[in-house]
Amino acid sequence: MTFDLQHTAPGTRARAGLIMTDHGPIETPIFMPVGTVGSVKGIFHRDLKNEAGAQIILANTYHLYLRPGTTILEQAGGIHRFSAWDRPVLTDSGGFQVFSLEANRKITEEGCRFSSHIDGSKHLFTPENVIDTQRSIGADIMMAFDECPSGTAEYDYAAKSLALTNRWLERCFARYRQTQPKYGYYQSLFPIVQGCTYPDLREKSARFVQQFGADGYAIGGLAVGEPAETMYEMIEVVNAILPTDKPRYLMGVGTPVNLLEAIDRGVDMFDCVMPTRNGRNGMLFTSEGVINIKNLKWRDDFSPIDPMGHCFVDTAYSKAYLRHLVIAGEMLAAQIASLHNVAFYLWLVAEARRHILDGSFAEWKPVMIERLSRRL
Repeated sequence: MTFDLQHTAPGTRARAGLIMTDHGPIETPIFMPVGTVGSVKGIFHRDLKNEAGAQIILANTYHLYLRPGTTILEQAGGIHRFSAWDRPVLTDSGGFQVFSLEANRKITEEGCRFSSHIDGSKHLFTPENVIDTQRSIGADIMMAFDECPSGTAEYDYAAKSLALTNRWLERCFARYRQTQPKYGYYQSLFPIVQGCTYPDLREKSARFVQQFGADGYAIGGLAVGEPAETMYEMIEVVNAILPTDKPRYLMGVGTPVNLLEAIDRGVDMFDCVMPTRNGRNGMLFTSEGVINIKNLKWRDDFSPIDPMGHCFVDTAYSKAYLRHLVIAGEMLAAQIASLHNVAFYLWLVAEARRHILDGSFAEWKPVMIERLSRRL
C-alpha cells in the first residue's frame, strides 16, 4: 500500500491524498461505509459504487469471525469474493466489540475472553489470532488488537490500558511479520493510538506506534462519551506527532460536523454507522441541515430530499414520498434513507477534498458547518 500526500490546505492541516491498494485507489479524505458483516445495511453493492461512490468499505472481525466464520471465508477466497465487492476493504480488529460486552468478557495479558452475543458460546481473542482471522477475511487494511476504554476512564486505568495495548501491538506486528496474505494481494496493518482523553498518554501512544513503520495509523478510543471539543483536542495532539507521509484514520467518527472538524486537523479516513443507523430511524443529513423525515411538516413537501441535488435519491424521491414510506413501515424507506445518507457523507468528503485542492477549504468549512448544524 502507498500513500501520496497531494496537497495541504493553507492555514489548516486539512490534506488531500491518494492511497493505492491492490484493490484500487482511495482518494482522501474518505468516508468508509460500515459493512459490519460484509454488507452495508439495506444498500446493494451496485448502489454503493455507482450511486454513492464508495471507494472502500469497512467490515468487522468480531462479527465475521462468529458468523459465517473463517472456514467459509477461506473456502470463498476471502471477503472480496464472498461478498462480491471488488474495491478495498478495511477490517476493525473486533476490539471495540468485545470490550463493549462488559458483562460477558474478561481481559487478561493473554487477550480477551468473551461470550458470543449470538449463542453465548465462549471465545478468546488474542493479538495473534486476531491477525490470523483478518488474514482469513482478507481485508486490504487490517487493524491491530487493542483495548478501547471508556472516554471517561480514570487516568490510572487509562495508563494501564495503554500499556496493555502497546504490549498487544508488539505481538500483533510479530504475528503479522510471521504470516503471509492468503489470497495473493497485500494486506496492511495499522496500529491504533489510544490514551483516552489524557494528552500525555495520547502523545506517548502516538510516539510508540511509529516504531513499527506501518502503512498508516488509526486514532481509536474517541467519540465514546467525551465532549466533542475534547475529541478535537486529542486529534490535534496525536496528529502533531504522527508521520505526515502516512494516512490517519479516525475510528468510529461521526457526524458531518465531526468529519469536517477532524479533516481540518489532519485526518484522512473515517467510518461510522451513523448514516445508515440514523437513516433507518428517519434522520437525513443534507447540505442545508438535518431532517427528521417523520415530522408532519414534510407530509406535503414534494421537493427533493437535498436541494443541491447531489445525492442519488434526490432526483427520484421527494420528502413527502419518503415520509409516507417511513410512516407506512415500508422497507424501501430504510433503503432510500440509508443510501441518501451514505451518498451525502461521501459527497461531503469529496467536496472537502475539492476545496483542499483548490485552496479554499479554510473559507468553505465554517460556512458548511453552519449549514450542517441546522435542524430543519
